[in-house]
Amino acid sequence: MSEPRPLPTGRLGRLARLAALGAQTGVSLLTSKDGLAAATQAAQVLGHLRGLAAKIGQMASYVDGVVPDAHRAAYDAALATLQSASPTSSPEQIRSLVEAELGAPMAALFAEWTHEPFASASIGQVHRARLFDGREVAVKVQHPGIDRAVESDLENAGVIESLVGRLAPRGVKTAHVFDDIRARFREELDYQHEARQQLAFRALHAGDPLIQVPDVVRERSSRRVLCSEFVVGEPLEAVVSLPEAERRAFAETLWRFVFKGTLLGGRFNADPHPGNFLFHSAGSVTFLDFGCVQLLDETRRRNARALHGAAVAKDPRAFEEAVVALLGTRGGSYERAVLSYTRRCFEPLFASPFRLHSAFVADLVRGVGALKAEMFAKDASFVMPPPGMAFMNRLQFGFYSLLARLDVEVDYAEVERRFLREAA
Repeated sequence: MSEPRPLPTGRLGRLARLAALGAQTGVSLLTSKDGLAAATQAAQVLGHLRGLAAKIGQMASYVDGVVPDAHRAAYDAALATLQSASPTSSPEQIRSLVEAELGAPMAALFAEWTHEPFASASIGQVHRARLFDGREVAVKVQHPGIDRAVESDLENAGVIESLVGRLAPRGVKTAHVFDDIRARFREELDYQHEARQQLAFRALHAGDPLIQVPDVVRERSSRRVLCSEFVVGEPLEAVVSLPEAERRAFAETLWRFVFKGTLLGGRFNADPHPGNFLFHSAGSVTFLDFGCVQLLDETRRRNARALHGAAVAKDPRAFEEAVVALLGTRGGSYERAVLSYTRRCFEPLFASPFRLHSAFVADLVRGVGALKAEMFAKDASFVMPPPGMAFMNRLQFGFYSLLARLDVEVDYAEVERRFLREAA
């Protein structure tokens, strides 16, 4: 864990630090000839800035296809620090914030408190503590000043455009796409909102012995402090070399969590950061961090379910009809391009059993950029993607990259059939 350093919160100050990387958002580092030096510098600057700037670096570190193949190893080594450990806030700052948020001295709130955080990320850091009834808890506390830092990033058009460029075709600059991104990241600053989402996912998966969502300790939580039961588990790096049967069990649990939540619960966690998963025995997984959750209205949930159902049934005609209903396309070259691209995205279901690999994910990431050409097609058939699609891309690219790390063949179609039968 790095030493505490003052968090830059002003828009101009943060913009100047990003510019010092060589471009307004620092993304141009991805094409640097000196991969290791560029990645190391990016990890230091983006980690120090935290907020949305750090999220750009995090996405570069775990989504296949974002970093050029020639620099993949260098970026994996340097930017991986942003997955589990960002610069921390001082114990004094954290104590002051916790006491102000919860309205009591620390000694009256917790029987034990570990001053050194065991994890730190772009928005907050996590401390281990013990309640007076003996329960061990993980207490997530926002970095002091991070709310101002995030607002500064949201006002920097370059930062938002960089995020859009990672999640949707470049050139998509309509107000609803930017507003959608701003809304989700502002929600991440509200831990009361996150607590509600965490409890919703916990209730949805309550009957599944392999899906664990920590309970929330409401009386020790607030807008900037989130207290949950403490869970011990293995990180992704510790399980990628396990026997194939064990990796397959983990992949099945991960797929069930993501798509049961989407198709039945009408919500998905749009932050598939590798640090948000803890792995246990027999395919059991604990899911953490519910700050960035996208909700689906009933119409879109129904359309998404029809889309998955057609893919599971290997019915291309029904699949195309579901794509058109979900995305609202209206024929022409853009619709043809979207149908082709979406079909590739659903290959794990159409070709199930399927082994996800990094080259497949990288091809999907590149495919989003290729859709840009269709925005300017002469037949004017382009249709703006509906709200939430940027975060669906974020989920899909990150989640597929995670499954690619497990490197195992899985019958994903059968996983979906099972949870849909259970819900019938």
